[in-house]
Amino acid sequence: MLKTIGFIVNPIAGMGGAVGLKGTDGRTILNRAKALGAKPIASTRAKSFLTELEPIKESIRLIVGAGNLGEDEARSCGLNCTVLGTRKEETTAEDTKEIARKIQEAGVDLLVFCGGDGTARDIQSVVNTKLPVLGVPTGVKMHSAVFAVEPRAAARIVAEFLRGELALKEGEIMDVDENAFREGRVSAELYGYVLTPYEPHLIQGNKMASPTTESEMQNQAAIAIYVIENMKSDIVYIVGPGTTTRIIGDLLDAKKTLLGVDLFFNKELIASDVNEEQILEKIKGKTAQIIVTPIGGQGFIFGRGNQQISPEVIRQVGLDNIIVIATEGKLRSLKSLRVDTGDPSIDDAFREHYLRVITDYNIGRIIRVE
Repeated sequence: MLKTIGFIVNPIAGMGGAVGLKGTDGRTILNRAKALGAKPIASTRAKSFLTELEPIKESIRLIVGAGNLGEDEARSCGLNCTVLGTRKEETTAEDTKEIARKIQEAGVDLLVFCGGDGTARDIQSVVNTKLPVLGVPTGVKMHSAVFAVEPRAAARIVAEFLRGELALKEGEIMDVDENAFREGRVSAELYGYVLTPYEPHLIQGNKMASPTTESEMQNQAAIAIYVIENMKSDIVYIVGPGTTTRIIGDLLDAKKTLLGVDLFFNKELIASDVNEEQILEKIKGKTAQIIVTPIGGQGFIFGRGNQQISPEVIRQVGLDNIIVIATEGKLRSLKSLRVDTGDPSIDDAFREHYLRVITDYNIGRIIRVE
């Protein structure tokens, strides 16, 4: 029997990532992202998901949003689909909600969307727990527990769920205040729940905040001291966001941004809150290293909140020049590290490696990458 999948793409999701805007909520920020040279990424992520449905395409029926809300991607992948709504050049959150309503009324087995936390909020406001929902990670902020770890994993979840192999679980819909986020403050709020297929290895968990205990802070300081002592001359250090990485800046008497990417050279801060273009410019013709810390509870070192460190940046730096740091407390919540750079070839290259994670002064652990 045919199974029916509703499919919605938020065409502007994720555009603020590489240009360092930490989201694209609102027309003003979208225009700013475009002015900085932001390129749409949602369509590519959507096609990556849809292409992986090839083995089951004869057993599914797609209901999609018109135009760039899902129709274009489905047709480009050779998938037959029923189209809802009207094609528009520019879409809004209201368009997403309207398509979600129509998909719900049409009756589907599963609603899949490509977007971030803002899109998840829009979907949740319409469907609540009335039908199963799965997110293909496409945004900058992805704190909600309804996203697959990457587009290809989303397709695997869909196939397993439609075969009756996965149970449903309530997933939290979280979002942060983007304006506060750009100012270095995380103001997260729970907006509700949706039902989502549960596969613990393929669905990302909620982001967990770092504890502020004395032992945790001492651990962070010890890691930072070790990293600083081992910084080499004439190397550009690309330092990602996070409380653990921020301590590096504190000990160098530099004001490192909490939620941005910053550049250090000869132990001096040379650029703050940079975007992809600025990073590539600064490392051109130089040796560089990347310092990142995994997201608590999720394990992502690339692809969540640090899209400025793009596939091209990683390619220029090289996988052997990546330094991962994390406290023992953070690692206790993680079984592995994860990557979702947007470039499957780079993601696969990471998955062929085990990475050493610095966990204290001159202490490290080897962790696999999924």
